[in-house]
Amino acid sequence: MDVYFYEAFEEEADALKNLLGNQLSCDLTDKTIQEAGHINPPARLISIRTQSIVPIDWANKLDGILSRSTGYDHLKKYLETIHIQLPCGHLEKYTTRAVAEHAILLMMALMRRLPQQMIQFQHFDRDGLTGGECAGKNLLIVGVGRIGSEIAEIGAALGMNVRGVDIVRNNNKVRYCTKEEGISWADIIICAMNLTNENRSYFSYDILKQTKQGILFINIARGEHAPLSGLLKLVQKHHIGGLGLDVFEDEPNVAVALRGGHTNEAQTITALLQHPNVIFTPHNAFNTTEAVRRKSQFSVDEVLYFLKNKNFRCRVR
Repeated sequence: MDVYFYEAFEEEADALKNLLGNQLSCDLTDKTIQEAGHINPPARLISIRTQSIVPIDWANKLDGILSRSTGYDHLKKYLETIHIQLPCGHLEKYTTRAVAEHAILLMMALMRRLPQQMIQFQHFDRDGLTGGECAGKNLLIVGVGRIGSEIAEIGAALGMNVRGVDIVRNNNKVRYCTKEEGISWADIIICAMNLTNENRSYFSYDILKQTKQGILFINIARGEHAPLSGLLKLVQKHHIGGLGLDVFEDEPNVAVALRGGHTNEAQTITALLQHPNVIFTPHNAFNTTEAVRRKSQFSVDEVLYFLKNKNFRCRVR
């Protein structure tokens, strides 16, 4: 077949099928490569998301890999491992607004103690549920790219004091500061960075314990920016007042473990979820009707372009 799609959840699968029609031969699954158990690639061109682990011995059996994601650190890591020139592509701009709104959703749900409200509704009990308003709060955005800029715009519209941390300061609507200044100033921190070797564990335990007591921390970027072990300690010590994560360390293995009910392989996540001021979502920030439509169209366009040109327009280098 021409292309095989992994990790295509129901709505995305329907969109891909409708867009592709009879233009080429393809098949898909909602499973990752490791869950599907394929010994060999089912097509010379495969498309994945962020949770599939491509076997090293597939490198010489593939013509290309398309990741249906904006982030591509997982593909860079694969290319560094195989040491051959295998065309790999990714998508751009399809999910900016969706992810930004999800970050704000997590922020507001934590500020208003939504998980605890849902628990206490059973007894219509309002004790301990007093939350906070956005206006006047200090919002620090770390990583002011496309998504971070969108978060900043929404935050400002809500009346928040917005500052940004980034090595590139090219958004003239954002007031930039250093990491150290921002950490001590913020009431809420949202991580929106791309992942590099240099910024892994950027939000370590030692860094986050320098924040204000009761800080809200939200990560919609990559789990490797903020180790779960440190986050658990800070939640247990009541230093972090609210934690919202859509991304996780070692996410491919964590996702497979949780889908299989193997919670022992995700003990830190299980421990964190015992706290009512913690909200986790399954790397779902991108998932709006509008973004899925854009994502599917961009994916089809990239596949058709690759089959004609043997390369991707948005190539990982």
